[in-house]
Parts: sequence; C-alpha cells; structure tokens
Amino acid sequence: MFIDTASVIISAGKGGDGAVSFRREKYIPKGGPDGGFGGHGGDVIFVADEGLNTLIDFRFKPELKAGNGQNGAGRNKSGASGENLYVKVPIGTIVKRNGEVIADITQKDQQVVIASGGRGGAGNEHFKSSTRQTPRIAEKGEPGEAFEAELELKLLADVGLVGFPNAGKSTFLSVVSNARPEIADYAFTTLTPNLGVAKVDDGSILIADIPGLIEGASEGKGLGDAFLRHIERTAVILHLIDAYSNDVAKSYQIIRQELENYHLGLTDRPEIIALTKIDGLDEDIINMQINELRQVSGGKPVFAISSMAHVGIIEVMRALREKVEEVRVFEVKPEETDDEMVTISLDEDKLSEAWTINVIDDEVPPIFVVAGTKIERFGLRTDFGNYEAVNRLRDIMKRMGITHELRRLGAEGDSIIRIGANDFTLIEQ
Repeated sequence: MFIDTASVIISAGKGGDGAVSFRREKYIPKGGPDGGFGGHGGDVIFVADEGLNTLIDFRFKPELKAGNGQNGAGRNKSGASGENLYVKVPIGTIVKRNGEVIADITQKDQQVVIASGGRGGAGNEHFKSSTRQTPRIAEKGEPGEAFEAELELKLLADVGLVGFPNAGKSTFLSVVSNARPEIADYAFTTLTPNLGVAKVDDGSILIADIPGLIEGASEGKGLGDAFLRHIERTAVILHLIDAYSNDVAKSYQIIRQELENYHLGLTDRPEIIALTKIDGLDEDIINMQINELRQVSGGKPVFAISSMAHVGIIEVMRALREKVEEVRVFEVKPEETDDEMVTISLDEDKLSEAWTINVIDDEVPPIFVVAGTKIERFGLRTDFGNYEAVNRLRDIMKRMGITHELRRLGAEGDSIIRIGANDFTLIEQ
C-alpha cells in the first residue's frame, strides 16, 4: 500500500539527573563532593533509505521515542546517555512542525536529528568552589524535545508521467521498466504512484507514474490533487496523450493548466510529449495530431509511440535520458560539511538571553511570570525541592537582570515568581 502522508508523535529522551554525593572512605571522614553528571537523553534521528517509497510504517507506529539518560552517581560516575532512535524514511520525506518545514530529506543515507534529547544535569561536584566546599545541589535532567510532526513524501524521480486517465502511462511504465503496475482498459486503474527504473543504453532513469489527472484536479477533483505533489521534484515531465482523444491539443492544454494551477512554475519544467496508442492508426492521422500538438506545445519535442507494439519507445527514452542529464548538471548540490549529520535543534550556547515578565494581577498575591528561552532552560534543570538549587536559580536571575526588573514592577521578597510550571518566592522564606 502506498502512503505519502502521516502524523507521528516524536519524543526525544529526557536527560538524567545529576547526583548529590560526597566521598566517604576510611580515614577520609569529610571527603568532598563527588556526584556525577546525568546522561544526555537520546535523539530521534531520521535516516534516508533508498529502499523505501512509502510512509505506511508510520500509520502503525505513530509514536517515536528515544531512550532516557541515566542518572549520575557517586564517585563522579556519569549516567549513561539514552539510546538514539534511528528511523528509516524514504528519500524525499519532508518533516513539518506546526505547518513549518523543519527537515527535507533528499540525499541517500542522509541523517537529520529531528528532535534532540535533553541535556543531563550536573552533579554536586560541578558546583564545588573555594567558597562552597560542600554543595548539596544537583541539576535535574532536561526533558527532550517532544512534538507532533507531519510527514509528507514527495517522490524523487527523474521523470514524471502525466496525462488523463487511461492515456497509457501504466502500460508505458511496465514496458520500459521493472515496475508492474495494474493495467486495465478503464479510467483510474492506477490509484497510487508507481516507480520503475528504466535502462537506457548504458544508463538508467527513475520514472514515476502519477495517477491520472482530470480537469479540476488542482481543486481536488478526481485523484490528481492527492498526488500532484510528486511531480514537483521530477526533473522532466513526460506528457502522454491518447491518440484516440477527440481533441489532442485540448487534452494537452487542460493538463498543463492543472499543473499551473497546482504549483506556479511547474509548467516551466522540461517536458517531452508522447502521442500514445498509435498502432492501428493511419500515418496521415498521426501526423495531423502531431502537428496539432506542436502548435500548442511551444516547441517541445513530440513523439508518436505505441507501448504495446514497442514503436518509438527507444527514441523517446533516449530523449528523456538526455533531458534528465541536462537538468541534473545544473542542479545545485548541497554544500559539503564536516559533520555527516544535520541537527535542526537549537545550540544551547546560542540561546537567546532575552526574557519577559508578565504580571498576573487577578491572583492574590499577584504572580510574576518570567519567560525566556535561556531562563526557562535553567528552570527545567532546577530541583525546586532543594533550597540550594532554588537559591542558585535566584542568583542566575540576578546576573541576568531579572531580579532588578521584578523589584521595579513591585515584586517583594515573598512575591510568587513562576518559571515554566514551577512557583517560588523572590527571596528564600
């Protein structure tokens, strides 16, 4: 079954908590802190697999979750990192979050970190200083990124077959490639796109058979609207037109208009036209129809073929391969980087220090809500059940200038401060 859209819940692993521990050995009754770091949570990583051409697996497994990091321990032992989750997806998969594209997987074996695991919390050994000899504070691990993602597959083929239903697309694909699509003498035999590899002389091209279009397909009529997306990434369009059509020129123009309505500029894609099913027709009729097509095609090459009789197939295949090679030469290749894996998550060192304060006046007493990427990350790591940990968060707020602004807005020592889902007072009570 061919599935080209899916929704999944993606959850990266939570970071492990840091440990509060002190060295205790014989003859060393007051050893220093030795609590280790928590391990990082696992990432969710998408890997392009050229052996896949459908998203059907995600319909049966809609939740993708990486492993959590382990907690730190005494003797400066760091917790193990959570296991990354590697997810195989077809080449041509687009990942969207809240409607925005966050990843476009177009290269064989390409790896993209879709969701980053939470960072592990620091143990109390990390907080040791000349003035703080016995810190009893450790950070909590951060939660991993979690969100609902929409997956969309746009087939990456060299040639896309378009045309009215029953124009001979499936028959053509079965003759020139290893594909075995369903073929019958009625419209809409093909209900899903088919892919086939066609050998041409000493090379090959990948061909996608797009289900038949009809007038109004770009507006959702028929089947075309659901599969037009697969034409967007084809290098060349092969437009097949039934020689038994009442008006071949009009048939050509209708499909061209649907392509233009669906995606502005799609009709600028290199195109070759093939008049199909010519076996049994007089040569004069064939030539007349070819001339009609040339008058409306803007100089695009027009071939007359019969897939069943293998007439004109070699000529059109060689023309397609030549056109594909011309297009691929001018395609811009992605810049090479030192890192094989692309990460789309935020780098903590580049997090914005900007913050805002919103006062909820209808609460008694008022609540001062502090928001901002960096301060909220610190809040996530804070163990609010540990007074030393909360005092550290208060110190960070002072350094960032948040405390000064809170006091300017009227906050006092016992005022409630809210960061994320946690409340605490401005000054230790």
